[in-house]
Amino acid sequence: MNDNQVYLQPAFILQHRKYRESSLILDVITEDYGVVTLLARGVRKKKSKTAGLLLAFTPLKLSFVGRHELKILTHVELDSTVIKLNGLSLYCGFYINELVSHFLHKNDPHPEVFYEYQQCLILLAENKKREQVLRFFEINLIGHIGYGVQLVVDAEENEPVKLLMSYCYVAEKGMVKRLKGYVCGETLYALNAREQLTEKALFESKQLMRQVIDFQLQGKELKSRAVLAKIIKQL
Repeated sequence: MNDNQVYLQPAFILQHRKYRESSLILDVITEDYGVVTLLARGVRKKKSKTAGLLLAFTPLKLSFVGRHELKILTHVELDSTVIKLNGLSLYCGFYINELVSHFLHKNDPHPEVFYEYQQCLILLAENKKREQVLRFFEINLIGHIGYGVQLVVDAEENEPVKLLMSYCYVAEKGMVKRLKGYVCGETLYALNAREQLTEKALFESKQLMRQVIDFQLQGKELKSRAVLAKIIKQL
């Protein structure tokens, strides 16, 4: 980030933590500057009018200043209608927040990821096809940051995957044909085209994307994934 002052940048809060007695440190995803860390001074004071706006999944416009990695928040306002996530969709939102926090480097612009993130929240708020929404967000995120998987090409035979054959993901190679593979070619084509996923395809694509993401995380754990799995099991 070259500019000392940034004005009214579209943003969403990914996570926050308390700082000293009355402040917060925020990690936010912005449209033009990627993930930025901000110091929000005095927002935990009782008379603060800003604290009520600094909520996850709320479309904001933020102004901030600073030449170092930690910027100072100078202004906050609502950007558009608040996106309301309830129930399971709320936990799905925390999951995509954690994904973005892990995969995007600080101050590395990814406007396409910001757009995908915003659209994902809107779809989750509709409480429809959550699993499909998450799978498409995952595959799009991985692709935008340069770790995309060639879903419809057999990495060993260098030919298009076959609809009725079984495949599995091999790290640093891609999709390979296996008799005991866990995802069929039909699912791979549907996921690649971002087409509606059947119940079988949802199950297979979830296994696939978990393996792809776990490889990229290199041993790091996603806390929200465990919480989400526990809640789904109780439903």
